[in-house]
Amino acid sequence: MDPFGSAVSLARMIRTREISPVEAAEAYLARIDKYNPELNAVVWRNDQEVRAAARRAEQEVMDGADLAPFHGVPIPIKDLTSVKGQPNTCSSLAMSDAPQETSDLCAQKLEQAGFIFMGRTNSPELGPLTVSENARHGTTANPWNHDYTPGGSSGGAAAAVAAGLAPVAHASDGGGSIRVPSSACGIVGLKPSRGRIPQEVFGWEHSTTEGAVARHVEDAAAVLDALSGPDLHSWYSAPAPERPFAEEVGRDAGRLRIGLLLEAPTGLPVDAECAAAAEKLAGVLEGLGHEVCPASPVLYSREAGEAFQMIIGASLHAIEYENVDLVDPFIRHRLDQARQFHAGQYAQAAARLQLESRPLVAQWGRDFDVLLTPTMACETPRTGTVYHEANTDPSGPRLTEMRMISFTSFCNISGLPAISLPVHTSATGLPVGAQLVAGPYQEATLVRLASAVEAVMDWTRTIAPQYA
Repeated sequence: MDPFGSAVSLARMIRTREISPVEAAEAYLARIDKYNPELNAVVWRNDQEVRAAARRAEQEVMDGADLAPFHGVPIPIKDLTSVKGQPNTCSSLAMSDAPQETSDLCAQKLEQAGFIFMGRTNSPELGPLTVSENARHGTTANPWNHDYTPGGSSGGAAAAVAAGLAPVAHASDGGGSIRVPSSACGIVGLKPSRGRIPQEVFGWEHSTTEGAVARHVEDAAAVLDALSGPDLHSWYSAPAPERPFAEEVGRDAGRLRIGLLLEAPTGLPVDAECAAAAEKLAGVLEGLGHEVCPASPVLYSREAGEAFQMIIGASLHAIEYENVDLVDPFIRHRLDQARQFHAGQYAQAAARLQLESRPLVAQWGRDFDVLLTPTMACETPRTGTVYHEANTDPSGPRLTEMRMISFTSFCNISGLPAISLPVHTSATGLPVGAQLVAGPYQEATLVRLASAVEAVMDWTRTIAPQYA
């Protein structure tokens, strides 16, 4: 079994009895045994439960039972999401490690799709940081170079996939948390549209979404199919796609107008390697017949960015902590900030984001069909850099973190779908991603484009040397 093969192909081999769920589980557990001590990607393990679930899955195959799309395929869960019977510490000393009584909707969806839950992956404390470092679980390393971060908040998930500890991994994204670690680790990160994946609460004023990180575009599409669907109990759901997203892989995207944006919306400098990644993807897309032209879209104002930060702080304040005194300084600072504004200011902040989103979203389909940007404005930082900035001067500018999300956070505020593709390698040998942003609910466009680029660039064969 190829540990870097797609989850779709593994599921197919399980259905056709070329490999058993037990063999697949043992192969990945063995890689976790071998490589996780140096990576610290998986921070909680349930090996006995994994083996028991794999045996049950194997028996169901032998019995000729109806099998779900990902029957018997292992997947780790990010340590911000609840699974019944597992702890959910949110990677924080301030949270209880008691087993959860219920599963979040995305976990229910993954289980219904046939996945076997295999451990939990590291994240920053409670989510709002671009690296996977915390006082509870420690630091996750980048498989390409252990001196560098795999990003965050889905950094443990991305490191696990990049090192072949899992075929795909559950992830989530509130400001870039799927795309940033995908760029840092050289894999594919698809952030769905607002309302595409059911959630009990759409956090950060409807900016968060569940999802996955993957090596193969076919996995990003097929897992999106597994996670998405109408939720009649929710305030809203994304419109149903024309066909399953998995069927968009390899489908012709037509000739699209692609706007190229190389200047960071935050006004911060953009590293040459990051611009080079976007320019390289632009060249491939032109070779595929698309029209690529410079773009200067109107994005969010500085005041809107400040409003979004206010909303994140308020959301952290709403969490039920077991011992709030144990949070890191950067979380404590956000909690203090949340206590200093009143409900009317929150309402104004939320209204500003909605009002500024309307002219922003209107540019898709009018001025361009897809926007192409670097995924990050800076190269992947060394471990400790962002975490140190956040905790030594929580009220400071925290420029490294801001540069990491300069091109990603507007997609969350607006609800637009976006994908980071591993198209470049820097002079340091680290992966560098480029991002494609589509119009509202146009994940199908992103899957078509990404699968066409994947066929040209063949990144599925690009593996961190010591894990190959």
